[in-house]
Formats: sequence, C-alpha cells, structure tokens
Amino acid sequence: MSVPHAIRLAAEILAATTVSVSALIVLGPTAALADCVAECREDATPASSSVLPNLMGRGLSLVMPMSALAVRAMARTMVPSDQFYAFDQVITHESSWNPFAVNPVSGAYGLGQALPASKMFTHGLDWPYNPATQIRWAYDYMCQHYGSPDGAWAFWQGHHWY
Repeated sequence: MSVPHAIRLAAEILAATTVSVSALIVLGPTAALADCVAECREDATPASSSVLPNLMGRGLSLVMPMSALAVRAMARTMVPSDQFYAFDQVITHESSWNPFAVNPVSGAYGLGQALPASKMFTHGLDWPYNPATQIRWAYDYMCQHYGSPDGAWAFWQGHHWY
C-alpha cells in the first residue's frame, strides 16, 4: 500500500464516520491529507478498519486529536445553553479548542489551560487526552472561581486571562 493510498483510506474512515463526535486523523504532510480528503469526498468508498494497523506497520506517524469543531460540539451537550457563549469565548481565547494546547511560558495545559495541568485529575485520570474530562473540569473551574462561565468571560475580557 502506497503512502497516498494509506492517507486516502484514513481520510475515507474519517469521511465515513457517522458518530456525533468525529476524530481528525493527521498523517504525513498536512497538504497531502487536505488534497486526499477533498478527493475522498468525491469518490468515497467504505474503508476497512484494518487500515490503521497497516499504517502503523509502515511506520507512519499516527496522531488522532479531535477536531476543534467536534470538541466544541461535545461541549454544547455538556454546558448549559445559557452559559455556552461565554464558555465558548473563554475556551476559544485560551486554547482554540485544542485539548493538547500548552502555554509555552506557563506550561498551562488543555482546553481550559489548567495550571498545573495535573489538577484536572479530579475529574478523570484521562485528563491529558480526553476533551470531555477537560470540559467538565473547565466548567466546574469557571463556576467555582467566577460563579459561572459568564463571570469567567467577564473577567477574561478585563484581564486577558482567567
């Protein structure tokens, strides 16, 4: 299996995903994947789940971060609708909805930029990689320290941190 073909199969898996929260598979050069995704949408065929072991066997780097859109959609189901706008604003400004975001100066980590990052363990041992755990932690943090996501967003607007 050639690398472009492997990327195409990975993109087909992504395109064929019907769950409410999808994953973004990044393999090799970003431009190659973008081209492949565009082509695969035009002529997508069902892909075998065995593609992932084949990709791993070829020594390709496989990273599966969730797309920002999928993480935001997940948060919409977890954060009360009257607080979502403010929650969205804080998380967008802090991490751009990247659950793996790291502040290069402070070391703050995740969607809500926890410092130290390990304090998110109170909401689950999977905090380093599970956006749902990070969303729960960030929401609770905003409520405990600012009364609500609205309060956190108001503070953020005045200080550019929360």
